[in-house]
Amino acid sequence: MYKYFISIIFLFVFVDGYSQKQQKDSIINPNDSIVYKSNYGFRLGIDISKPIKSIVDGAYSGFEIVGDYRISKRFFVAAEIGYEEETTAEDYTNSTAKGSYIRLGFNYNAYENWLDMNNEILLGYRYGFSLFDQTLNSFTPNVNSTYFPGTAVTTPITSADLNAHWSELMLGVKVETFKNLFVSFNVSYKILMSVTEPENFKVLFSPGFNRIFESNTGFGFNYTLSYLIPFKKK
Repeated sequence: MYKYFISIIFLFVFVDGYSQKQQKDSIINPNDSIVYKSNYGFRLGIDISKPIKSIVDGAYSGFEIVGDYRISKRFFVAAEIGYEEETTAEDYTNSTAKGSYIRLGFNYNAYENWLDMNNEILLGYRYGFSLFDQTLNSFTPNVNSTYFPGTAVTTPITSADLNAHWSELMLGVKVETFKNLFVSFNVSYKILMSVTEPENFKVLFSPGFNRIFESNTGFGFNYTLSYLIPFKKK
């Protein structure tokens, strides 16, 4: 009985000593580890969803150029600039808004890349500003009378030098499909801060903001192709 007990003790001592040796032998020398560096530079591209919408929807035309610059491991300063024209048809009105816009802000990459991958799950913020004109193409007075129905007015009325300011929150993904070539998709929730209204008519659409709802909020999406011009690696 004592022999078995002593044998078991020796076995535990041997296993413990061997495991400690293995741990010492398996320590990785930090000097031997491979460090993967990421490209830092300017990324420029276009939103391809707008030309596609222009082809599908005859009441719309527009384009947008996108760009960002990486300032740290997870943060990017970003901007979009573009032009849009859209005709909005309501029950009693038909109007067209057209003009240019710019959005400025930043993106935060919440994705932890492996090795030399360069993908993003981005959270972003933008301040948006647009300058545009709105033309009331036609309208029909809303007169609820059988004997005196409203007569359509077809003389266009243009209001120039309108502007809108807004904030927007963004969520999206960006994937490097080929070397320095990226495809991304994002959605945004927009909150209107201010807009100049023409006399006797409400602004229904602002370039860069899209349709303005009664709650002064809006939504948007982008599908972009962009190319990274690398300046350095970190």
